[in-house]
Amino acid sequence: MTAFNLALALLLGVGLSASTGLNTFLPLLLLSGAARFHIAGITLNQSFAWLGSDVAIVVLIIASVVEILGDKIPTVDHFLDVIGTFIRPIAGATAAASVLTHADPVVAAIAGLIIGSPISFGLHSLKAGARVVSTTTTFGCANPLISLVEDVVSVIVSIVAIFAPILVPLLLLAVVFVLWRLKRRFSAAPPAGSTP
Repeated sequence: MTAFNLALALLLGVGLSASTGLNTFLPLLLLSGAARFHIAGITLNQSFAWLGSDVAIVVLIIASVVEILGDKIPTVDHFLDVIGTFIRPIAGATAAASVLTHADPVVAAIAGLIIGSPISFGLHSLKAGARVVSTTTTFGCANPLISLVEDVVSVIVSIVAIFAPILVPLLLLAVVFVLWRLKRRFSAAPPAGSTP
């Protein structure tokens, strides 16, 4: 594997890991589909070949639908965020490790833990923080819309990572900046129903 191909694989892993910080299962579903149907030359590390199986695709479709719908329901969305604190870093590590095709499986797993988990957890923390502020300032009324935007951004980042991984750093900087600005904006706004 050339240094350039390794860099592209790492950027693919970074993009997918970041996407799992916003939506746990959609990025893994897109990766699974890309590997299963040989889209964009995506192949998986031998230890993660199960991710491209029919069973994995079906399970990821069901998990994605449940997460997408559940995240639009008040209270359930916060429950999913709490669970996501533990599950999303695992999904991020899996995404990052699985695309290191030519790496030893143990090295790929360690790289996934070092790269994928912190990136996923970081984006999840930003997202969860913005969601708490949104709940406080809008009594949760804005949360379904914010959730929809998170889903769309997760899909866009995943697709860019799969088809043009070289653009991932720029896209992630934009996503982090927007999340940070939203969190600051909601933090500065008075709670809904309060008098100025």
